[in-house]
Amino acid sequence: MFKDICLRDFKENVIDIIANEYMLITAGNKEGYNMMTASWGFMGEMWGDNSVAVVVRPERYTMEFIENSDYFTLTFFGSNKDIHKVCGSKSGRDVNKTVECGLTPIANDKYVYFDEARLVLIIKKRYLQPMDKAFLTDKSIDEKWYKNGGWHNLIIGSIERIYVKEEAS
Repeated sequence: MFKDICLRDFKENVIDIIANEYMLITAGNKEGYNMMTASWGFMGEMWGDNSVAVVVRPERYTMEFIENSDYFTLTFFGSNKDIHKVCGSKSGRDVNKTVECGLTPIANDKYVYFDEARLVLIIKKRYLQPMDKAFLTDKSIDEKWYKNGGWHNLIIGSIERIYVKEEAS
């Protein structure tokens, strides 16, 4: 069971959980969806809203769902890295990652998240743009992270809801 909380009451270190716990970015709805592991992103204030920014390479299957959806979700699973081994290395074009990871989707007409998550952010997509190395002010980023190309798309969205898993009593 999840509890809907106010984001301002969320006290975890988001830099730590994104970088070390990782997250699933999921887009689509009950008719079809895909998810992928990510460990890059940030949260803050943008356009008067509590917002997140994530990056997704254009060739990722999940990107097709992000482009065609108004919402996406970020789900966090604590120390369970087995989910990320699958969702970070296999394509939803080739395998059913939900089944392979043993996840239970909670889906509606707008978005999908997973019952096994400890933390869920429901995000309304507000901005999507391909990143362009021409705008780098630090050229070492291109050399370190993009030697073989594959620049990301930047997606910014407003945080509509945040759910935390309630502990069983």
